[in-house]
Amino acid sequence: MIGILSCPGGKHFADSIVSHLVTIFNQKHREKIDILSEKYGLPKDELHAKLNLYQEILPVRFRSAGITPQQQKSNINIPAKFTKFANGEFKTEILTTVRDYNIYIVQDVENHHPLKFNGCEEPQILSVNDNIMCLLTTVDAALQADAKRVTVVLPTYPYSRQHQKKGREGLAASRIGQILEYFGVSRIITLDIHSKEIENSFNHLRLENLHASYQMLKVLSSVIDLKDENLIIVSPDTGSVLRNKFYSSTLKRPLGMIYKERDYSRTSRSANKNNITKMKLLGNVKNKNVFMCDDMLGTGGTLLKAMSLLKKRGAKKIVAAVSLPFFSGSAIDVFDQAYHDNLFYRVIGTNAVYHSEKTLMRKEWYLSADVSNLFAKSIYRLHYNRSLSSLLDNRDMINELLRKN
Repeated sequence: MIGILSCPGGKHFADSIVSHLVTIFNQKHREKIDILSEKYGLPKDELHAKLNLYQEILPVRFRSAGITPQQQKSNINIPAKFTKFANGEFKTEILTTVRDYNIYIVQDVENHHPLKFNGCEEPQILSVNDNIMCLLTTVDAALQADAKRVTVVLPTYPYSRQHQKKGREGLAASRIGQILEYFGVSRIITLDIHSKEIENSFNHLRLENLHASYQMLKVLSSVIDLKDENLIIVSPDTGSVLRNKFYSSTLKRPLGMIYKERDYSRTSRSANKNNITKMKLLGNVKNKNVFMCDDMLGTGGTLLKAMSLLKKRGAKKIVAAVSLPFFSGSAIDVFDQAYHDNLFYRVIGTNAVYHSEKTLMRKEWYLSADVSNLFAKSIYRLHYNRSLSSLLDNRDMINELLRKN
């Protein structure tokens, strides 16, 4: 059996995953009905009723995710009660049996919107660390309830920027995964992790790093012609070269790069106060439409400086894509002003980070790419021990998108 258990911070993303999973199960079920009906010469309605009866006869542990959409939703969603005590401690109580289930726990650690907890009258705003602790208590609850296997779904991998040791500092990115591994988690599913080095830190835990490139390009195609001769791909820094090289080779467009020098004695506090001291552009963007992609956007200062440099070099439309749009602090207001100053055309983000309809989602300059279907497909394939290769390397889907355009 498969179960989706959502932490309070990951509820929005989990609900979207469940909706896509129900669609996938219905589609697979219809395909199975068609094949069996033709093979055995039985009417589809009769065959459907027999399969439902067979599911009811089976012991719970051997049943599939369900046949009807109602059954599927009730079977997939695992109800739980989350309590936040006055001293800041969390408690998770699972309200149904999950023995021998494959449990997928969804948590958006970057969700800083008010969340409701049992025992708290007022909604609570959680930090990244609060969300991580809530995740740990949920993992422990699932394992204590004798779940067969626990997979953690983290659209945003926490502390991913702390992956290199340059002095007397910790490697928090690796330690977070190792803590989950020690708890008994068998797999983590995440999106565009900041560094692939993190994957090499575990003994038994598997990390599935999904990519939002197809979803990004699908949204990009709605505002810019992907086959435009004046389109150029630019990497906003050296660390994003491979990511943007993928777009360049796939779209068969030239690749440029921005080189940055930083003063690491300073910490970036906002879009206007960052540690970049010098920027240089490698490539020609004059009278070109520019597309550049990065894995995350915090305060946005780095991206805005890159856009300013491209504008000074004669770029026309600038579209930036970020897999994890944090928009920390006053970043939304700063980008609002930059858009009115004609510094860029659009910013494409994903729903891997939750933003309410009243804030970022209302902005004319912001476009959202839905990656929950990508996670749903991955969960479905993992549950049935199928390969993820076509999802991890999505060139075929992108080529099909280009063919249609």
